[in-house]
Amino acid sequence: MHTEPPHPPHSAPAQPNRPAETPIPSGELEAPVTTWTDRTADRPLSLSAPSGIDRAAHHRLDEAWLAAAWSHPTTRVFVVSGGQVLIDETPDGATELVMTPSFEAPLTEAHRYFLGTDDDGVSYFALQKDTLPGRIDQSARPAGLREAGLLLSPRDAGLMVHAVALENWQRLHRFCSRCGERTVIAAAGHIRRCQACGAEHYPRTDPAVIMLVTDDEDRALLGRQVHWPEGRFSTLAGFVEPGESIEQSVRREVFEEAGVVVGPDVEYVASQPWPFPSSLMLGFMARATSSEINVDGEEIHEARWFSREDLRAAFESGEVMPPYGISIAARLIELWYGKPLPKPGDAV
Repeated sequence: MHTEPPHPPHSAPAQPNRPAETPIPSGELEAPVTTWTDRTADRPLSLSAPSGIDRAAHHRLDEAWLAAAWSHPTTRVFVVSGGQVLIDETPDGATELVMTPSFEAPLTEAHRYFLGTDDDGVSYFALQKDTLPGRIDQSARPAGLREAGLLLSPRDAGLMVHAVALENWQRLHRFCSRCGERTVIAAAGHIRRCQACGAEHYPRTDPAVIMLVTDDEDRALLGRQVHWPEGRFSTLAGFVEPGESIEQSVRREVFEEAGVVVGPDVEYVASQPWPFPSSLMLGFMARATSSEINVDGEEIHEARWFSREDLRAAFESGEVMPPYGISIAARLIELWYGKPLPKPGDAV
């Protein structure tokens, strides 16, 4: 299996003297990304940075509280449709979600999702609609997570990830998997209930491993999926199978896709929500015990070992396209590469 944070390469060399993990600050609502080295400590992964939003799950079944929160003048609402939201630029050059007070929000049937509250007590809701609303000033534009995730603040990106994941799950799970009857929304968008058999269904998240593999020469293994354009390489990745540990999944996926054997050195780096449509990416560094490549031809069209100099030269020549910055794949490569990767169009 191959999942798809849309970017390049794989592996990472052993690094002695790794710093101790940074403890979570007292009162932090979300844990900062666990870093394999301190080179990413000051630059959290996209979609994973602390958002400052408390999901306040204990309110999801409290209809009176939800009604009061919805009608409060400080409450903010945005629309999600087909994985997209409206974003806009502020006068100071920042990008933000287009949000409105609840009394200005478009009408919706039951597709109103409570996303949480911030430190100031402001409540946030997302509305699922078939289309995004228009804007009189025409300055706002629709955007998906791959674009907006790099532009929005941690708060807005966190709200968008939550909303997009819920919307996708809601659209695909309208019927009960036990009896086949239509289900209804409950818990402010976080449960679907079957009124026929009483079953409750919860949002699905599929664990997927993504790994940067290095060999004894400290070269990184890069692969290109069959449907990717020439020059687009990325880390190998795939879904965890039933009854399988994540370490076993790393070894299986690398061997299935590239024919390379990974030994006992499989080390967790960080995780990233990836709602395309419903994955949680678990990032690893892994060490290969073999170097011969034999791609499967079904998911991986091409795989190669790159030294750091090989990769730098490939970036300069245009043979390999730099990965997009939003994906954990890019961060895994940077940990091995030793410096930030060039952005598309940048001089190396």
